[in-house]
Amino acid sequence: MTYKTVLVHVDNGKYCPARLRVAVHLARRFDAHLVGLHAMTAVRLPAYAIAEAGAMLIEAQKEVALAQARGAENLFRKATEGAGMASVEWRVSADDAVDATTLHARYADVVVLGQSREGDGAGVETDFPEQVVLAAGRPVLVVPYAGNFEGVGKRVLVAWDAGREATRALTDAIPLLREAEQVHVVAFNPEGTAHGAVPGADIGLYLARHGVRVEVGYHRADDIDVGNQLLSRVADLGIDLIVMGAYGHSRLRELVMGGATRTVLQSMTAPVLLSH
Repeated sequence: MTYKTVLVHVDNGKYCPARLRVAVHLARRFDAHLVGLHAMTAVRLPAYAIAEAGAMLIEAQKEVALAQARGAENLFRKATEGAGMASVEWRVSADDAVDATTLHARYADVVVLGQSREGDGAGVETDFPEQVVLAAGRPVLVVPYAGNFEGVGKRVLVAWDAGREATRALTDAIPLLREAEQVHVVAFNPEGTAHGAVPGADIGLYLARHGVRVEVGYHRADDIDVGNQLLSRVADLGIDLIVMGAYGHSRLRELVMGGATRTVLQSMTAPVLLSH
């Protein structure tokens, strides 16, 4: 198993260049085809505005969309040509950002997105990464808006709870884990029989059979939520990649994420690879 197609969402936000550097590094590392996708959150105008402005408003929207797409493509071309990459592809979709990214993710091995932040000029909703993670069926690497992470994946922390989502994330991350200098598998406040006699021991053996250099352990602090325990361990161990399952669901128009997932996505200090 390896990554042969990497999909990166490209916008005109001020944090996009850092995300592109991560995507380029990942594609070069695995000799993968890199796809840049530009898609924005659809702007739904009220009926009265359309009735009053009509064709002029629609034409103005099209011009803005074309300018945004050209700006995003220039960023993508600059990043890939500067890295000497040959196997690249540029795509633009008029569909809503979540729908477009979810669709194109079906044909990629891993998706690279940026952590959302109000006022970053990205043109997507603040819950864009969460929506894609829950819908795409592919691992999603979310890059923090602050920091430099070109060498992502040297020291990895896997958040392990022996659940379905964590299993999916860990398996999706195996190409990265194999090349890591050190992988820490940590169970936070382990409970129940799913962990076995020693929390993390069985999954540690599984990873060792895949050639992963792994250490296992567990961390208990019942008075601290799991998300903050995880972020604390990231700081203590000098982690540059977190691997974890994404817990959540969409209920009508409300996105309900699990507590640990929400905490990490809001306060991440290292890239996070999530699978649902």
